[in-house]
Amino acid sequence: MKIKASFKSLPTSASHNCFACSPKNAAGLKMQFFTDNESVFSRVTIPAHLCGWNNVSHGGVISTILDETMGWATMYLLQCISLTQTMSVAFKKPVRIGGLMEVESKILELKGKREAIADGVLTDADGKVCATSIGTFTTFSPAVAKRLKIADEKMLDWYYRLFETP
Repeated sequence: MKIKASFKSLPTSASHNCFACSPKNAAGLKMQFFTDNESVFSRVTIPAHLCGWNNVSHGGVISTILDETMGWATMYLLQCISLTQTMSVAFKKPVRIGGLMEVESKILELKGKREAIADGVLTDADGKVCATSIGTFTTFSPAVAKRLKIADEKMLDWYYRLFETP
């Protein structure tokens, strides 16, 4: 796996119920994120209740994992709030329920002041690529996100703590 002990752990917030990253969502993925300041990574084991066909993960769950990691990459690496505009996923290999997976995302391109292109790669424990994605994200400053009611004070307090140095 690519995640190393030297990578910075990015704290998730327990003050929301995000299906992908909230540690308190009982039905969720409880994703945790790490960075080497060039990419964002996560390890995830897809639980049995998210099974699709015959112990294979549902494609929507795989898409969620990729989307969430690209979103965190956009948020952390560009220091902005972001929302997915478009996303495409290529499914390369079945993803088995219960297997440890790793996902990596990085920023590929900035398009003007308000768009970013990110990619994602989901690999299995053997390092084999199971799915890839590319997404376009609309980016917002924290002030604009607050004005548009995309983020509230509680979320922004957590967001600013992401960038504090310990």
